[in-house]
Amino acid sequence: MLQIIVIDGMGGGIGSQVVSQLQTALATGPNYEILALGTNAAATTKMVRAGAHRGATGENAICFCVPKARVIVGPLGIIMPNGMLGEITPKIATAVVASPAKKFLLPISQTHVELVGMSEVPLSLLLKEVVERVRQQFKVD
Repeated sequence: MLQIIVIDGMGGGIGSQVVSQLQTALATGPNYEILALGTNAAATTKMVRAGAHRGATGENAICFCVPKARVIVGPLGIIMPNGMLGEITPKIATAVVASPAKKFLLPISQTHVELVGMSEVPLSLLLKEVVERVRQQFKVD
């Protein structure tokens, strides 16, 4: 079974949109599971309500699950220690980066990081792009 992990924090708004759009895009595709991993309970709950098959919360859950994933989707901040206003601990960032999973990161700005050369693209287009790339990764028609 293809396991797709969606990681989000704060309010879970981006993660819930990713989950919802992945569910639609992969509905006729391979046998898959979307696992919502939130840095807090609100984020996890929102992603599960959006259609994730299962959810877990916190540093330990994230560090335990990411080594087993085939795909990880989330905002850029999930690979930055203290990213997302401090919700991403150094252990979480290290676990995500070290995971052998293919990572699809959304270039959502962080207050302390500026990505040079990136054009500003509306979130709705970024979400469509990340869902399409995950779909292509597994050749889902």
